[in-house]
Amino acid sequence: MQAWSSTVVQYHRLRNDLAVIRLEGDVVPFTAGQSVSVTVPQNSALTRRYSPALPPSLDGKLEFHVRAVPAGWVSGSIVNETRPGDVWQISDPQGGLRVDDSGRDVVMIAGGTGLAPLRAILLDLTRWEQPPNVTLFVGGKSPRDLYAGDMLWLMASQLRWLTVVPVVDQLNEPWAPDRWNDRIRDEIGSTTAFFEPEHCWEGSMADVVATQGPFLDSQILVCGSPGMEAATVRALVETGTPLESIRR
Repeated sequence: MQAWSSTVVQYHRLRNDLAVIRLEGDVVPFTAGQSVSVTVPQNSALTRRYSPALPPSLDGKLEFHVRAVPAGWVSGSIVNETRPGDVWQISDPQGGLRVDDSGRDVVMIAGGTGLAPLRAILLDLTRWEQPPNVTLFVGGKSPRDLYAGDMLWLMASQLRWLTVVPVVDQLNEPWAPDRWNDRIRDEIGSTTAFFEPEHCWEGSMADVVATQGPFLDSQILVCGSPGMEAATVRALVETGTPLESIRR
C-alpha cells in the first residue's frame, strides 16, 4: 500500500481534549469527505482513520481535527504530544461522503469532530459556480463544545447558500473549566462571534433533525460517532426521509 509523508507545521489546542493539526508534504490523492489512514511517530505501530478538514490541494496541505477519546492510544498522543516537525504517514483514502451535482439542497449533520469531512466538502463547494443550498446541523455537548463556532459563524455570514444550526445536549456549560477555550476567547475578544446559548437548539441531534424533516428531496450527509450516526439516521427514516438519500 502506498503511503505519503506529511510534516506537522502547526498545532493548535482548542479544548482540553481536542486539537487541530496542520501539515504540509506529499500531495495525497483523496477527495473531500473521505478519510485516510494515519500513522504518527508517537505510536508508529498503530494506525487510525481520520478525515481531512480541508479539500485536496496541489501544495500538499492537510488539516485534521482530533479529539482524545478515553483510553485512546493514538488520539491521546496526537492531542497531547504532537509537535511541529513530526512526520506523519498518510495512506489508503476511502469513503463515499460527497455532494453530487444534481442541484438538490444539501443537509449536513455533524457530531463533534465529524464536522471535519463536512467542512472539507463545504470548502470544496465554494469552488463551484453554483453551489447548492446547504443547511449544516453541528452538534456538541454544550455551546463551549462547538469548537469551530467562530469559523462556522464567519462562513455562514459570507456564504449566502449556507445556513448553520448549532445543536447542543445542554445549554448550560459544565462546571469544569477549559483553559484552552478560555484562552482562545481572550485572544480573539469581541472581534469574532461565537455561538452562544441563545443561538443553539437544545436536545439530541437525532431529536432536533427529526423535528425539521422529513427531507424528501435533499442530499443528507451524516458524520459523527457510530451511536450518533445510527440514532440520527433512524430518526430521519422514521420521520419520512428516504434512506437512499442518506450518506454516512
